[in-house]
Amino acid sequence: MEIVRDGGIDEMLALCGGCLSCATCHVFIDPWFADRFSAMSQDESDLLDSSEHRREDSRLACQLAFDSKLDGLRIALAPEH
Repeated sequence: MEIVRDGGIDEMLALCGGCLSCATCHVFIDPWFADRFSAMSQDESDLLDSSEHRREDSRLACQLAFDSKLDGLRIALAPEH
């Protein structure tokens, strides 16, 4: 989430600041990279359930730890509503 915001992408609201209490950092991740992230927690899944745009590749950006194995990762911001 911070990488996206630091990169100048203002469209990501990220209202809770990464505290896992909203879903305003909802993103779609490249399926090629899906197995490189830790498993989704139940709390993250519950928050994503509140989005009408949830898909198989949905994640909350605040819950994704980035490192060099993710070089080249592409994400798309989910619609807000």
